[in-house]
Amino acid sequence: MSCQNDVATHVHSHAAGLRPGGQEPVAILRCKACATRPQRACTRAAYLYRVDLALPVRPMTLAKEAALDKAMAARTTCPKCRRRYHHVLPLRTLGSCLECHDGTPADPATYTTPPAHTLAA
Repeated sequence: MSCQNDVATHVHSHAAGLRPGGQEPVAILRCKACATRPQRACTRAAYLYRVDLALPVRPMTLAKEAALDKAMAARTTCPKCRRRYHHVLPLRTLGSCLECHDGTPADPATYTTPPAHTLAA
């Protein structure tokens, strides 16, 4: 088995449109700090899977896409000004966007403005 084409990590398989499909990893790549200490639990291990046993990635359904958009909206929307930014906000540390936190002006190209109101009448 040639390592160049026959095995891939989960990330590389997904980039090629494949998923491991329930197979066990054939090898584990460990970081340099953990490779010399087998008893240590490695937090940066990369599992290698056989490409010939991989299955195609399942297509995203509308429900899954809506759930993912809702989750990303929670991470990218400022709770104070309700702007939805194009990047993840530091809500754990600051609790809001930089403009609401300390007055640093935000570039208008980095967010979308909230709707005026949500009432029908």
